[in-house]
Amino acid sequence: MFGAGSIGCRLGGALASVADVTLIGRPAAMAELDRTGLTLTGPGTRRLHARPATATDAAAAAGADYVLVTVKSADTAGAARELAPRLDDRTTVISFQNGLRNAQLLAAALPGRQVLAGMVPYNVVRTGPAAFHQGTDGRLMLEHTVTPEQPPAGHSPSAERFAEAARAAGLPVELRGDMPQVQAAKLLMNLNNAVNALSGRPLREQLGSRPYRLVLARCQREGLAALRAAGLAPARLGPVPAGWMPAVLRLPDLLFRRLAAASLRVDPQARSSMWEDLQRGRRTEVDELQGEVLALAERHGLAAPANRRLLELVRAAESAPTPPSWSGPELLAALDDQEV
Repeated sequence: MFGAGSIGCRLGGALASVADVTLIGRPAAMAELDRTGLTLTGPGTRRLHARPATATDAAAAAGADYVLVTVKSADTAGAARELAPRLDDRTTVISFQNGLRNAQLLAAALPGRQVLAGMVPYNVVRTGPAAFHQGTDGRLMLEHTVTPEQPPAGHSPSAERFAEAARAAGLPVELRGDMPQVQAAKLLMNLNNAVNALSGRPLREQLGSRPYRLVLARCQREGLAALRAAGLAPARLGPVPAGWMPAVLRLPDLLFRRLAAASLRVDPQARSSMWEDLQRGRRTEVDELQGEVLALAERHGLAAPANRRLLELVRAAESAPTPPSWSGPELLAALDDQEV
C-alpha cells in the first residue's frame, strides 16, 4: 500500500488477513501503527485489529505482486518517480485514488507495468491513533479490461486474482470494463466533499439539509454539463442515474428522504476526507474535484461558477486558523453573491 492514509490503511488492514501486506507511509504514522497495531471499525459494528508490516520508503515495494497507490492526486507523479526504479514487470499497480487521470499518469510513468484504475466508494476517516472508521458501505470497483497500450491487452487475470483476494478479506469488488465512466460518476459524487468540509457537519446531517443539497445540485449540474461536453457519460452506480441527481437533490427534505433514503444511510460518524484534511491543516484534493470540473468546463467554453466558488472557499479554509462551519443558507448565499 503506497500512501497509507485512511483509505490505504483500510484496504491494507483488511487484506493483511489473506496476504503479506506492507503499508508505506509517513514515518510518524508508521511508527504509530508499529506501536499500537491498526484498528479498523465500521461500517456498523464491524471491528478488526491488524498488524501489517510498515515501511517509509518505496524500496519496500520491490518484489510485490501488487502495489496499491492511495496517495492524494497531487502526489501521483511523485509516487510514480519513487516506484519506477523499484518495480519489475510482473508487478500490477492499482490506482485507488480520486480524480479522472491518475491511472493514466501512473501508466505513462511506469512503462512495461500493468496499471489498473480502481474506485473506492466509501468514506474512511481517522478516529484516533492508528484507528480508522469506514462510515459508508459499497463495493470496490476495479478495471477488468486494460487498454491496448498496456500489456497484455484484453481482460486482466491480475485484476481477477486481486478481486479474489479482496473478497476473501471481506472487501467486495466489482470488475468493470467502463472505468472512465465509473470515475466520472465518482467525481460527481465527490463534489460533495467540499460542501461537507465547509459545513463542518457529519454527512448524514449535511445531506439531510436542503440548502446544502442545493449547493451540491449546482456543482453536479455544472459537472454533468462539463462531462457531457467532454463526451464522457457517468456510469450508473446507484438507484438514481447521475443525470437525475441535481433534480433529486433539490427536492424538499421530506421527499428527498423518501426517494433517496440510500444517500442518508450513512454512519453518524461519517464525514468527507476533505473535512478531515481541513481539521488537520492538510492540503485537500479540491483541485482534483471542483478544479477538475472547472478545467473541463473552461476547455469546452462553459462556465462553472458554483464549483469555482467552492474551490476558492476551500483554498481559503486550508490556510485559515480554524476549520470552517458554514450553514447551508450561508454557503448558498456565497454562491449567489458570485453569480450576481
